Amino acid sequence: MATMIDDAKRLAIASKLSDLKVVQDVLIANEQKFISLFSGDSEIRDRFQDMLEDDRKNMGILDTVIVQYGVQAKPKESVKKMAQMAQQASDSSELSLYDKVAQHELLKHQQVMSGILIHKAAQVVGADIEAAITPLNAVNFENRAHQEQLKGVMEVIGVRELTGKEAQQGLWARVQDAMAALTGVAGSVVSRTDDEMNIQDIIRMDHNKVNMLFMQIEGTEDPQKIQEYFGQIYRDLNAHSIAEEQVVYPAVRPFYGEHDTQELYDEQSEMKVLMDSIKAMSPASPDYKNQVRRLKDIVMDHVRQEESTMFAAIRNNCSSDQQEQLATQFKTAKSNFQKQMADSMK
Repeated sequence: MATMIDDAKRLAIASKLSDLKVVQDVLIANEQKFISLFSGDSEIRDRFQDMLEDDRKNMGILDTVIVQYGVQAKPKESVKKMAQMAQQASDSSELSLYDKVAQHELLKHQQVMSGILIHKAAQVVGADIEAAITPLNAVNFENRAHQEQLKGVMEVIGVRELTGKEAQQGLWARVQDAMAALTGVAGSVVSRTDDEMNIQDIIRMDHNKVNMLFMQIEGTEDPQKIQEYFGQIYRDLNAHSIAEEQVVYPAVRPFYGEHDTQELYDEQSEMKVLMDSIKAMSPASPDYKNQVRRLKDIVMDHVRQEESTMFAAIRNNCSSDQQEQLATQFKTAKSNFQKQMADSMK
């Protein structure tokens, strides 16, 4: 009988994602303080106000990435202690404004490097992880843009503190040039906000990820890797189906129709039975991949129905706000189930 495993590499990435959220909380708290501290300088205050709006949105994106990733992990204790020290430093009367902003810029740098590290690790571990963390691109690029802005802020307030006079404003132009270059590289991903993600976007991300996992199983003969990939399919499809059954199907039933909605329920019930059967098999069994292929056929038929007729019904019957509200409710249901699964495996 095959046991469910949590691959160490996937858990390490999950922990790093949790670390990002801890630091993101500190960034938001700092920017709220800076808005008050720079109330007399409208230009700097407005820059921190824009950063705060970005970082609140980016917290939502991080939540989305963690739910789509599908592996729950706690942040490292060292990161939690570092965050606590950073908050104490921002409240300290012994540090100048320059020092506090400099500390903030270092936190931004840490977020950028952590985001890049997660992407590089995903390239090594699996294509399904790359698919799940795609929205993290927006966070990474905006943090880089914030770094450039913070350099300008540091020059202005540093000169004030040292000389009592205003700095020449030439750096602002260089900051704007650097930000424009970053935006050009990032393209539309920078302007993409979590609030714009509707239920179709979120469900489609799940579909893409599970398809990647099926492809990875097909591409290896290593029983341990097969077990790892199927373990992720098992977690992802269970969380996905529970969220759809709790949130999506009851919402669409009135306009999608009793027969078509029940068909989606029945297909997911069939998937769960087959997944439990595969879970009980050895990944080295000659029939293991055949059963996974059978599961894939059922899943892909289900995907085609959802992405064609169900998505069309949602677009035709739900407002943009309703579609986004369904996405939020879906992510919450998935996250709750993922936490229950993680707790049950302790």
